[in-house]
Amino acid sequence: MNKHHEPTGHTEDHQVTLRGPAELADALPYMLGYHPTDSVVMVALHGSRGRFGGRVRLGIPHSPNEWPPVARQLAQCLIEGGGRRSKRPDGIVLFLCQDPADGESPRRVMERLRPFAQRLRAECGALDVPVYEALCISGGRFWSYCCPDERCCPAEGNALAVSGTSVMAAAAAYAGVQVRGSLRDMEARFEPLTSPAAGDQRKALDRVAAAVVPRILDREGRRRVAEETIALAHALMARFAGAPSGPDRLAADRADDLLITHDEAAAVILGLQDRQTRDRGAEWMEGPEAETALRLWRALSRRCVGPYAEHAAAPLTLA
Repeated sequence: MNKHHEPTGHTEDHQVTLRGPAELADALPYMLGYHPTDSVVMVALHGSRGRFGGRVRLGIPHSPNEWPPVARQLAQCLIEGGGRRSKRPDGIVLFLCQDPADGESPRRVMERLRPFAQRLRAECGALDVPVYEALCISGGRFWSYCCPDERCCPAEGNALAVSGTSVMAAAAAYAGVQVRGSLRDMEARFEPLTSPAAGDQRKALDRVAAAVVPRILDREGRRRVAEETIALAHALMARFAGAPSGPDRLAADRADDLLITHDEAAAVILGLQDRQTRDRGAEWMEGPEAETALRLWRALSRRCVGPYAEHAAAPLTLA
């Protein structure tokens, strides 16, 4: 087992010391707030005890031809980009998370991704920052790319800890930190509607666009559209606030969809294409209205159907 470091993660007023690959693998969802499916995650370490710092996440590129430039960009982003904002990291922990494809074993995933892990380690080393640990997490198991000792890191990998049983899980529960499912589950909540209602939503977007776009091209009209957009968005948030969201996420999203008409959704979606209007909406994400605003951005993202899919960039950015 690699014992170069004992990274310490902060949960409000107390610290949790993690030792070895098993505890690092278990801690990853608590660091991010979700299970990072199909992702490469890099976490900066600071000081002799390896305190967690900045982190970057990206979907694993499908083509190995993309791995060298992506590895270089990720290393530069975390090491040089983070160094401009705070102290340069003393080390890095690397995670490659990907579930097996049909007919593929978790171990095969680990071996397939090994060149990507090696490239990431090399790019970090080229910037004089070592990768202390590199883990592959797949199919409920994990492997260390750094540890050659089969007594603790066997070829078949190690099973992940049972959910909720680790020291990190206990500390997170004490601190009120929640893991919000997998990244795949979270992304699904933003995907465009595919129900019959999608056709009606597209017609509403066509109709509202014909009326709003000419107004946006006029300075005074643009100002009025911005005010109307913010007022309508705030009214929709008040409507959401009066209908608390339940624990069933799918049912909650369906209920939210019923609270917005097609024309209302179209008006806010098109209004948010203006950057200054979008900046005003972003202010809600910094205060007590953030959770309600997030529900609205999700609902609007789901309404960006058909040729209006690119319009989802605005609510997705806010989310």
